[in-house]
Amino acid sequence: MCGIIGYVGKKAASPVLLEGLRRLEYRGYDSAGVAIMQRADLLVRKKKGKIDEGIARELLAHPAPGEIGIAHTRWATHGPPCDENSHPHLDQSGKIAVVHNGVIENYDQLKQRLLKAGHQFHSTTDTEVLAHLIGEHYAKRSAPQSELNPLTQAVCDALREVIGTYGIAVICTEQPDVMVGARRGSPLIIGIGDGENFLTSDANAIVVHTRQVVFLNDYDVATVTRERFDVLNLGTDTANVQISKLEFQAEDSQKGEYAHFMLKEIFEQPRTVENALRGRVDHEGATARFGGLNMSSAELRSIDRVVIAASGTSWHAALVGEYLIEEFAHLPVEVEFAHEFCYRNAPLEKNTVLLVISQSGETADTLAALREARRRGHRALAIVNVVGSTIARESDGGIYMHAGPEIGVASTKAFISTLTILSLLGVHLGRMRMLSAGRASEILKALEAVPKQIETLLQQDDTIKQLAAKYAAAEDFFFLSRGYTFPAALEGALKLKEISYIHAEGYSAAEMKHGPIALIDERTPTVFLVPQDSMYDKTMANLAMIRARKGPIIAVATEGDEAIKKVADDVIFVPKTIEPLYPILTSVPLQLFAYHIAVARGCDVDKPRNLAKSVTVQ
Repeated sequence: MCGIIGYVGKKAASPVLLEGLRRLEYRGYDSAGVAIMQRADLLVRKKKGKIDEGIARELLAHPAPGEIGIAHTRWATHGPPCDENSHPHLDQSGKIAVVHNGVIENYDQLKQRLLKAGHQFHSTTDTEVLAHLIGEHYAKRSAPQSELNPLTQAVCDALREVIGTYGIAVICTEQPDVMVGARRGSPLIIGIGDGENFLTSDANAIVVHTRQVVFLNDYDVATVTRERFDVLNLGTDTANVQISKLEFQAEDSQKGEYAHFMLKEIFEQPRTVENALRGRVDHEGATARFGGLNMSSAELRSIDRVVIAASGTSWHAALVGEYLIEEFAHLPVEVEFAHEFCYRNAPLEKNTVLLVISQSGETADTLAALREARRRGHRALAIVNVVGSTIARESDGGIYMHAGPEIGVASTKAFISTLTILSLLGVHLGRMRMLSAGRASEILKALEAVPKQIETLLQQDDTIKQLAAKYAAAEDFFFLSRGYTFPAALEGALKLKEISYIHAEGYSAAEMKHGPIALIDERTPTVFLVPQDSMYDKTMANLAMIRARKGPIIAVATEGDEAIKKVADDVIFVPKTIEPLYPILTSVPLQLFAYHIAVARGCDVDKPRNLAKSVTVQ
């Protein structure tokens, strides 16, 4: 959720850290700071606010020489955003600096002990407590107890007292060539360079320098110098270290000609769908194929029930997945909020499979759901975007989105990629049961037509921009639909809330008459998703109820629908497709609508207030 970047090498650390912070700012932008080693001293600079308005000005005004340092961009959990709560934090001696992602759950107990020992604190964060705890263990060291570097030993000793989650980077003035990193429940990556090495919570921060990385596992502790790295595991004293190569390149995470990452990622969606389909469509067998499920055909046929666990946008995609798998494969599907699944005793029958969805592969709630299902002896599969992520590594099998880096906080292309994959998965499971070859071929051909259909939708960008300007002053919206596009209505409302700060609610259109319709008036626009599908007549009847109460109506409808023009104030048309694929096509104009409203209202689209890209704390 927050961002970490650490560097040790031959170059000046300050520019490397600052560049890394800018690439990480989408993960947290309440405040930012750096700690750079200068001979026997630590230079610490940190500021509340966005990087270019705070810490970047500081570093440009007062350059900081030094070839080893750590930096952090924060999304506040413990303590409000302010200079004092910004990272890095120092220990009592001022010799040790720590940056930290995660939550130390027993920080108050540890803090009380340290206060009694004479420690003084300058922030209200749990991270400063961790820094003091590491410092206490470092100060107590006597004769070497092991072959470990003394700082590494102190970090290990401190972490054995900690309850909670962490991804940390630590430096010490008495160990001038060493960085120590550790993780539990919060991602941390070693970047391997030539005469330089890195620690980071997100590969985006270092891809411009190296594509060779090691994804640390829970309880791993890494000792990193400019020439080498060593990893141990607190639980086993040995570690499973595997060097991987990043799939994407530096230019993939740049805005290019676009004003915002979100707009770039919306326009990348034709390629996103193509990437999700590539190599997975089997026309001869009228099915889809996946190489990473790690289940035989017999095992897939034995599935009696699927539970899908996800959060946020991924949860909305999961709802569409429920419709798809139940229709195509006639398998019962239950969609759970990942954070609820973990903490209630949901009965899981013998042949139940859990499917989790997470763009980052690091979502804490979703990871906890996966671990809970596996603990209970059930197979857990995953749909993720980030190769090498924790969920990807811990699942029994899964499917990569191959959507490329998604930098905008509001997810767009990952949502569309997930819908594409769930459509393929529905066909794959359906063909093992009762889905006919003819129907499967129809679905696959319709899927292959989607990229060009999205391209035609993107050509309406200027028209949607004008429509957004018309409604940008509204303070309340409803998003309504039925059937397959009901989850797309929920997602449309979420997008508008996330980036424009307009209150928006998504409902099944049929639910409006059971209460929410009381809020309809001439100042409250309603976005109706009303494609020409099996629910068309029912949805049109629900639309008439809103119309009768003078609510402004924006319709997202199928090309050629003349009836909708007579009852809606404004209409966005989408190409005709088969019913299960309308959630993909109707979502694209809703993304553009939310984007242009947010821009018209002067909102920071890529960095909406109070939000971060990946939620790695529970």
